Amino acid sequence: MSSVIKVLLAEDQGMMRGALALLLGLEEDIEIVAQVGDGDEIVPQALAVRPDIALLDIELPGRSGLDAAADLRTRLPECRVLILTTFGRPGYLRRAMEAGASGFLVKDGPVEDLAAAVRRVLAGERVIDPALAAAALSAGPNPLTQRERDVLAAAVDGATVADIAAKVHLSPATVRNYLSAAIGKTGTRNRMEAVRAARQNGWL
Repeated sequence: MSSVIKVLLAEDQGMMRGALALLLGLEEDIEIVAQVGDGDEIVPQALAVRPDIALLDIELPGRSGLDAAADLRTRLPECRVLILTTFGRPGYLRRAMEAGASGFLVKDGPVEDLAAAVRRVLAGERVIDPALAAAALSAGPNPLTQRERDVLAAAVDGATVADIAAKVHLSPATVRNYLSAAIGKTGTRNRMEAVRAARQNGWL
């Protein structure tokens, strides 16, 4: 293991990405070896530069940081993943752990904590925002099935049942059944409320 920790940084907001790269780059033992603003670039860049740590946002253009984390676990298992997000949602934390992430932090913490987290993750520790860990435990698991998540995700922009059916390759009747189940499980009154609740919990 080299004494300098090589970090790939994925963040879609240019100013935030630049600030993080600058601040982490001031640490003597951390080097930013790649910066990407699109989720589709994460795995190709990681395979090219072979970082020790991939520091990933979740909500990115293209693929999400969670999808990329799962891919990295398979294709570059020696690279550890640290999720850094604006959205401290319990469902996101659970999905990040399932995807093989070693850490999960919210962006409003001090940069010293982030640098320390990078070192701890490299040392084999798991680093999780304590308040979020407590919230995730109390929130319980995601109640939605994969199909229910697919249908809700397709309903995000107020699409009609016919639009959703075409997008997910199901019959309109089946889509209605999945929407009804998702509304029941989220304790909401309609599909848009169900989408909102699922997003707030990080289930989508």
